[in-house]
Amino acid sequence: MIIYLLRLFRKHVSVADMSCIVQKFGGTSVADIDCIKMAAKRVVSAYNSGNQMVVVVSAMAGVTNNLIELTEQVNGIFDVREYDVILSSGEQTNAGLMALAIQDLGIQARSWLGWQLPIKTDSKYGRARITEIDISEIKKRIENNEVAVVPGFQGLSKENRITTLGRGGSDLTAVAIAGALNADRCEIYTDVDGIYTCDPRIVSKAKKLDKVTYEEMLELASQGARVLQARSVELAKNHGVRVEVKSAFTDTPGTQVVSEDEILEKEVVSGISYSSDEAKITLRRVKDQPGVAAGIFGPLADASVNVDMIVQNVSEDGKTTDLTFTVTAKDLNHAKEVLSEKKSKIGFDELVSDSNLSKISIVGVGMRSNTGVAKTMFNTLAKKNINIKVISTSEIKISVLIDTEYTELALRALHSAYGLDQ
Repeated sequence: MIIYLLRLFRKHVSVADMSCIVQKFGGTSVADIDCIKMAAKRVVSAYNSGNQMVVVVSAMAGVTNNLIELTEQVNGIFDVREYDVILSSGEQTNAGLMALAIQDLGIQARSWLGWQLPIKTDSKYGRARITEIDISEIKKRIENNEVAVVPGFQGLSKENRITTLGRGGSDLTAVAIAGALNADRCEIYTDVDGIYTCDPRIVSKAKKLDKVTYEEMLELASQGARVLQARSVELAKNHGVRVEVKSAFTDTPGTQVVSEDEILEKEVVSGISYSSDEAKITLRRVKDQPGVAAGIFGPLADASVNVDMIVQNVSEDGKTTDLTFTVTAKDLNHAKEVLSEKKSKIGFDELVSDSNLSKISIVGVGMRSNTGVAKTMFNTLAKKNINIKVISTSEIKISVLIDTEYTELALRALHSAYGLDQ
């Protein structure tokens, strides 16, 4: 009887009056059949409230890692195109299971694989970028009261082969579809109930933020906060997609990611993030002349090595310079090999590397209009006898590189220093 009344209610609500919601469920939110059924109930609840629904699902927690291990066991140097076919299968399975779970609750639902929409991408397998989404068919279906279920993380290359979008790619799929549909909001369901001022597993006094700006979330995500994929935040900002990060296991409000003008009182520092897998490379006595930096960072980019913090010190005679930069720890050996091969062409005397480093970043749009933010950071770390190896800044971020053993001490001290404990 209740289901009949709800369907009757939807029939009398015009499409123009319905909100369009994209819900994305992460790996822990769909980790097993019970979790999938629980997520399906959440979808149906929103559907029964008169909303058009698109659901994006990740693979079950741990499945992608298992698929990577299987791939490496078969072929250590694998074909990236086949690698993407294998890795995308986890999301495909969950899309079908979610559609069935929603159907079991009496609501019409259908799964749509990335190539069936299609979600078109470039041909950079393993880290493809979305170029276009055809939402015409699912738009027609959701307007006809069908729930669309889409596997995250996958697309279709120009060669009509399956591609994957990189780690966290399901976030990107959800935001991209929300943008294409001009959805009212994109809800990201995960195992945490929002964005915190710092990792609550390390800083017990960390507090949940009600709202955070796109710019702050982008900096936090790119500097180590793993709640949202950085590329998805950038896409949300560019297309004005309203994002909310929520817990899949509670009904408490989450954290909204919004434009800066929606936050009336801006904190000087909104959050502190960290990355504990950093490595540092220093090239000593590099020739100080045009084209040298391109000769260093060009080959690294071609080798898919991501470079982050960069510091250059010119010698007294002005003829040579020391160039220091950071890469992820897993890319360190690869980066050293690339640079060693180019040593004669680049023209440096010595390559020195250091691992077991962490990057600590303070982020806040309030930095634009407040002085003394850097002073507080440096004084706080100095009082704890924590040595800073590299410093990098942007308009709303300050990052420092320190020894990994001091990570937790630095996070707690900085959290208190900027009044985030209160």
